[in-house]
Amino acid sequence: MNDFIEVVGANNNNLQNVSVKIPKHQITVFTGLSGSGKSSLVFDTIAAESQRLLNETYSAFVQQMLPKYEAPQVAAIKNLPVSIVIDQKKIGGNARSTVGTITEIYTGLRLLYSRIAKPFVGYSMVYSFNNPTGMCPTCQGLGVTKQVDIHELLDFDKSLNEGAIQFPTFQPGGFRWLRYTETGNFDNNKKICDYSDKELEKLLFDKGSQPDNPTSKWPKTSKYIGIVERIKTTIMEKGGLHYQKALNETFNEQTCPDCHGTRVNKMIRSAKINGQSIADCSEMAIDDLIAFLQQIQGNQEINLVLKNLLTRLNSLKVVGLDYLTLSRSTTSLSGGESQRIKMTKHLNSALSDVCYIFDEPSVGLHPQDLMGINKIFKKLRDQGNTVLLIDHDPDVIKIADNVVEMGPGAGKKGGQITFEGTYQNLLSSQTVTGQALCQKHSLNTNKKDFQNFYQLQHAHKYNVQDASIKVPKNALTVVTGVAGSGKSTLIRELFTKKYPQAVTFDQSAIKGSNRSNILTYLGVFDEIRKQFAKVSQQPVSLFSFNGQGGCPECHGKGYIKFDLAYMGDVKQICEKCHGKRYSDEALKIKCQGLNIFEVLQLTASDGLGLFSKRIDQVLQNLLDANLGYLNFGQSLDTLSGGELQRLKIAKSLGESKQSNLLILDEPSTGLHESDIKQLLSLMKNLITTGKTLIVLEHNLSIISQAQWIIDLGPRGGRYGGQILFQGYPVDLIKNQTSFTAQHLRSFCLSTNH
Repeated sequence: MNDFIEVVGANNNNLQNVSVKIPKHQITVFTGLSGSGKSSLVFDTIAAESQRLLNETYSAFVQQMLPKYEAPQVAAIKNLPVSIVIDQKKIGGNARSTVGTITEIYTGLRLLYSRIAKPFVGYSMVYSFNNPTGMCPTCQGLGVTKQVDIHELLDFDKSLNEGAIQFPTFQPGGFRWLRYTETGNFDNNKKICDYSDKELEKLLFDKGSQPDNPTSKWPKTSKYIGIVERIKTTIMEKGGLHYQKALNETFNEQTCPDCHGTRVNKMIRSAKINGQSIADCSEMAIDDLIAFLQQIQGNQEINLVLKNLLTRLNSLKVVGLDYLTLSRSTTSLSGGESQRIKMTKHLNSALSDVCYIFDEPSVGLHPQDLMGINKIFKKLRDQGNTVLLIDHDPDVIKIADNVVEMGPGAGKKGGQITFEGTYQNLLSSQTVTGQALCQKHSLNTNKKDFQNFYQLQHAHKYNVQDASIKVPKNALTVVTGVAGSGKSTLIRELFTKKYPQAVTFDQSAIKGSNRSNILTYLGVFDEIRKQFAKVSQQPVSLFSFNGQGGCPECHGKGYIKFDLAYMGDVKQICEKCHGKRYSDEALKIKCQGLNIFEVLQLTASDGLGLFSKRIDQVLQNLLDANLGYLNFGQSLDTLSGGELQRLKIAKSLGESKQSNLLILDEPSTGLHESDIKQLLSLMKNLITTGKTLIVLEHNLSIISQAQWIIDLGPRGGRYGGQILFQGYPVDLIKNQTSFTAQHLRSFCLSTNH
């Protein structure tokens, strides 16, 4: 009776009265085209209702501090377990947050060292680099210090009066500029290059002194402070986010010379177990740390601490993160690494009968990495839990006990269940996914004779050491390797530093609010509004819901928000405009037989030929970027990471001044296998227009069609960073040390049957 999660009549977003029974204590994979309704069913319906009902069990006071979930549009949901969502969002935290602190492994190490390290230096807390007793006094427990680049800070060919100080807020006439020109310490018309060493030292590094001969504008009680010290105390230490770009350009981050990046002071580093300090442990790769801890002998209490530590460390190893160190800052982790760390938190949980929901766990992962996370899904299921996955990757779909395919198309053409059943039954079905999984795969065997290359010689950063690569111009180069092998460091940091004209398309959010839509981002909404104004002889502003044309009741929002005090805010569709956002006056006017609201409900394929050649070209770019299913009026904040990236590509297709050197970071994200052909076609079109494409990718369908491959590895972290191969795909498969070559051979020699 209670063996299924039962959803009856779900209508969120594009869902069309969907009803489904999802077996409990099994792995169910939801797949289907991008935009087919998977997230609407799993996240906006099942997860949202589970979280909403759970939150209602808390007191009114606690509810005010919890995230708010709107009730889904669904007739009924039965037998719903508590759900835990593990998404792709990067782990937050600041410069003091590390892999060790976020996993609580460093907490366990502190406990271990406080018990048996020699000499005894104190209890658990003193081993924390966030504790004043344990932190390095030079870097304050950050492991790095900031060193000023004075040639970025000062223009040596100018005087103070000419604006020699190049840091923002020190411009001539400003109050901070006056703190130097009104002191009498300097000749304000003297060029910085003519300063003596003593004058330059005073200008930059004075920690506080009385000015020599201040003018009447100088505050009588103030002390003079050098520029660098002032920036450190008034901007850097107070977290001046507005000046982050300027700080990055002016101050170089260097490993702390006193603690050598370990974050802890000399006293803490002196306490050792078997010759290793806690700082040494933090710098070990996970598998090395496991080996070290296994050698420690202790009493029953120590053995309990060791057991807990080894359990947590082995969980990281299972998910393929054995290359990480505990000292690694969480701010440097990728989305894929963040998601896998979140996974490990639940592996050893005593909870059971929980519904774990994963959002595209294959994103950012090489086929070799997927072998590890598939073990996690199976283990969570075997512990008595229900596992729901949204994914397109064949290797993930393959492990499902049950598959639900959404479709048949995307957007308005989706929102239905086209298949339910086992993986084997899916393969024999005639659905989009079933057909895509049964396709035979081929390898690009063409060896084009490239003459011109972008070259990078002897590059060094993080785990990339002495890397030299060449990228053929006007070609599709795919950069491959397991997660953490150094792809982003090599291309997005080192390569773009040498070639700053390169434009990178990634999955980061586009700046905009819920009032920004597809047409405003692509720059054609104004043109459509002008056509409405021309037809009606009315002002253009009448056709903007942010302006004169907005509904007077909801002010163009489409909903009214009610503050119900401790019950939180409730949104209700505006009764006057029925969610259309426009006034009656604006909605009466039609252009091409449609009012402005109806135009915003169109998709790219609907809108072709309705307005102008320029708009048609923009819409064609949307279709080429595989976004033909999106409504014109869809808010940017509702798009997935993969959709945002493809929207950026669509915009770049219409910009003639765009660079000829493009970098795409995992463009297959969010794409169904059947959509990959269209993405490859888009890439080939870009190349025919003279572009050079560098694509960071794990998808084997894309890798197999590359014209040139650069493969990094052999593994992640300190075990990676080497160029294992660069050249033609047909030569890569001969390589015996590359995981990419191994999986590419299997991919091209078989179908999923």
